Amino acid sequence: MKKVFRQISVLIIFSLVIGCGPTDGTDTPFFPSFSDTPTPLPTASVQITTPPNADSAMQVYLEGLKTGDYATMYSMLNKASREVITLEAFSKRYNDALNTMSAGTLEYEVIASKLSPNEAQVAYRIIYHTALVGDISRDIVALMILEEGSWRIIWDDGLILPELIGGNNLVMEYDVPARGDIYDRAGKALVTQSEVFAFGIRPGQIDLNRRGTLIFELSQLCDIYEDDILDLIANAGADWYLAMCEGTKDEAERLLAINPGGLEVTSYTSRYYFNTGLAPQTVGYTLSISQEQLDQYRRLGYNGSERVGQSGIEKWGEAYLAGKHGGTLRVASPTGQIISTLGQSPREPANSIQLTIDSNLQYQAQRALQNFTGAVVVVERNTGRVLAMASSPGFDPNLFEPQNPNNLLLNNLLNDTNQPLVNRAAQGQYPLGSVFKVITFAAGLESGLFLPETTYDCQFDFTELQQYGGPVLHDWTWERCQQDIQAGNACSSTSSIPSGSLNYSEGLMRSCNPYFWHIGLKLYNNDRAGDIAAMSRAFGLGAPTGIDQIAESAGSIGIPNNPIDATNQAIGQGEVLVTPLQAAMMIAAVGNGGTLYRPQIVEKISTVDGTSILSFKPEARGTLPIRADNLKLLQDAMICVIECPRGTANFRLRGFTIPVAGKTGTAESGNGLPHAWFAGYTMNEVNSNLPDIAVAVILENQGQGSDYGAPIFRAIVESYYIGTPQAIPWFGKFGSPLYTPTPFGGIPTRTPRP
Repeated sequence: MKKVFRQISVLIIFSLVIGCGPTDGTDTPFFPSFSDTPTPLPTASVQITTPPNADSAMQVYLEGLKTGDYATMYSMLNKASREVITLEAFSKRYNDALNTMSAGTLEYEVIASKLSPNEAQVAYRIIYHTALVGDISRDIVALMILEEGSWRIIWDDGLILPELIGGNNLVMEYDVPARGDIYDRAGKALVTQSEVFAFGIRPGQIDLNRRGTLIFELSQLCDIYEDDILDLIANAGADWYLAMCEGTKDEAERLLAINPGGLEVTSYTSRYYFNTGLAPQTVGYTLSISQEQLDQYRRLGYNGSERVGQSGIEKWGEAYLAGKHGGTLRVASPTGQIISTLGQSPREPANSIQLTIDSNLQYQAQRALQNFTGAVVVVERNTGRVLAMASSPGFDPNLFEPQNPNNLLLNNLLNDTNQPLVNRAAQGQYPLGSVFKVITFAAGLESGLFLPETTYDCQFDFTELQQYGGPVLHDWTWERCQQDIQAGNACSSTSSIPSGSLNYSEGLMRSCNPYFWHIGLKLYNNDRAGDIAAMSRAFGLGAPTGIDQIAESAGSIGIPNNPIDATNQAIGQGEVLVTPLQAAMMIAAVGNGGTLYRPQIVEKISTVDGTSILSFKPEARGTLPIRADNLKLLQDAMICVIECPRGTANFRLRGFTIPVAGKTGTAESGNGLPHAWFAGYTMNEVNSNLPDIAVAVILENQGQGSDYGAPIFRAIVESYYIGTPQAIPWFGKFGSPLYTPTPFGGIPTRTPRP
C-alpha cells in the first residue's frame, strides 16, 4: 500500500509543479530572461515532435488484460521489467490472480495522466467481476517511461491489485456444495451420490461348487448373457480381473449376501448412474476438470478439483447441478500468513433436475435395442414430452469414475468404432425411407394435383423416368419376389406380387413406390418441385427441433434439381436426412391433429426444499399446413397400414389390441442392408389414463422396417401401457439375458389395465 500512496503523492506533487510555477504577479508563469533580444520564432524547416499518448498505451495494456492477451501486455513493459520477469511468469501471475479471484470479466477506465518529457503517471480504475466475492474495484497508478519513442510500463504486482505489492498472494478458501441429483418423471433417482459396489470376477478363485450361483447372480444384476460370462472366464487367466458391473447396496443385496467364491467386490463413494446408465447419451456423464478447462471453471468459482458435466443433461444443467460455490478471498504474505480478507460469500445448495423420462419405458427401449444399432424415441403425442430416448450401442457412465476398478473398460468404450457415446436418437442423420411418404402424401393432396380417389396401377416396374434417360425402377414387391425365386418359391404371397390398382390412401397403406415416384415426378413437372421440401420443413424435418438440453443434428431437405432427384425424394431417399427425434415429433403432429410441438426432456428444476424454479410447459412450434379432411385421410391410411390385410405392418402387428397408427420404412443406406424404420402413434387414451404416445424406431443396416421396426414398436407400446413387452418377436427375445428379469434398481412395473 505504501508504494501506491507514494505513486499518488508523486502524481499530486507533479500536478502542483506543472500548474504552479513561479510568476511575476500575473496569471502566467514567470520565466527569467537572459537577453533583452526577443527569441526568434522557429522557421518552417524546424519539425515539432508530438509526444506519444500515455493514455493510449495504458488502454492497450488494459485491453490486453480484458481479452487475456498477455503477450501484448508483456510487450508494453519497459526493458528493465522484462529483464526481471519472463513472459511465462508474467502471464501466470495475472492468470493465477484472475483464477483465484474467480474473475470471469473485468472493466477498466483510464482516469488521468501526468507527463514529463521521459516519464508518465497514468491513473486507472479496474473492476473485477468475480463469481464468488462480488465486484472488486481499485484505483491504481501505473508508472511509465519513454523508451525508443514509446511509453513503456514499469511492472510491479500492484498493477493487478495494490494488496499484492511486495509479493503477496491471493488465497481463496472454497466451500463447495454437493452436486445435485437427476430424477425421472416419477421422482426416481437416475443419478445421485451414493456408496457404490463394483463387481468383477477372479477366475482362479471361483468355487466350482458355487460357480452356477456366481454366474446366475451376476447375469441378473449386470444384464449379461450367462454364456457370455462363461466365455469370458474360459478365455481369461486365473489372476485376471473380469469387470462386470456396478450397483448400490440395495441393488446388489442378494449378491452381496451370497458372496460366492471368485466374486471380487470394491466399494467406493461416487456419483452413481443407476442401472448401468439409463439414457446415458441423454443424461450424460461427468469428468474431472481438464487442464484445458481449468481457467474457464476457475473463473466460474470452481476450485478445479470438481467433476463437471461433459455431455447431455449433466453438461446442460451444470449451473443447476453444481450449486453456487462459496468462498472467502484473502491476501497472504509470501510466507503464507493471512494479511487481510477482501470478500466472502456462502455456498448455496445445488438444484435437482427432474426429467420427463419414464424409467421403465427407457429401460425397455434400451433392452429392445440391445442387439441392434439404432435408436428409439418415445414422446407424449399431445405435449412433446420425451418419455424415452434410447440409442444403441449404449455405455455405462460409471466407467468414467477413476475409483471404479471396472473403468479398465473405459479405453475400449472410447475407442469403439460403433460410437456408443453418440446419441443416435437426436444426432443420428438418416434417410427416412418410406416413412417419408407421409410427407409426400400430404404434399400431393395439398397441391390439388391428386384427390383421394386418384388411382394408380402399382406394378413391379416404374418406367416414367425413361423419357428423361433415367432407369427403370422396381417396387419393393419386385425385390421380395426375387428373394422368393432365389429361395425356390413362387411369387405368390401378398408381399411378392404387384399391388395393382390403388387409390390414394391405399398407395400409402401398400407403401407403393411407383405411386409415390409418380407423385414426386408429377409435382416436379408442374413447377412444384419445392412442394415436398416445403411440406417436410413444415412437418419439422431438416431443421433442429429446438430441444435445448441435448445436442442435436439438423438433418437436411433439399429441393430436387431434376426428375431423378424428385422421384428419390418422394420416397425419402436422395438428399433426405432426418433424425429419429424429428421423425417422432412429425408423427406425433399427425396423430394429435396437426400441432408440431417442441420436444421437452426436462420436467422441472427444483431447489433443495422442493421449490420449483422451472417447470415444463408444452410449446407449439407450428401447425401442419394440411386441411382437416386431408389430415383425416392421412390418419386413416396410417391406421390401414396396420389393420388392413394388405397393410405393410399387418403381418407383424396382426391381433395387436392397442389401437395404433403407423408407417413402415425401409431406407437404402448406401452400405449393406437398408435401415429399418417404423413410426407410429397410439389412440388409446379413451381406454387408459395414460396420455397417447408417438414412437420412432430405426435399426441401422438391419432390413425391412415391417420385419424389424414394427415388432420393436409393438414392444415399446406394450411396455408403456402394460409394463413389459407381451410378445416375443420373431427374431428372438429382447435384451441380452436368457431370462426376462425385473429391471434392477427396483423400477416398478405397471399393473395391466383393462
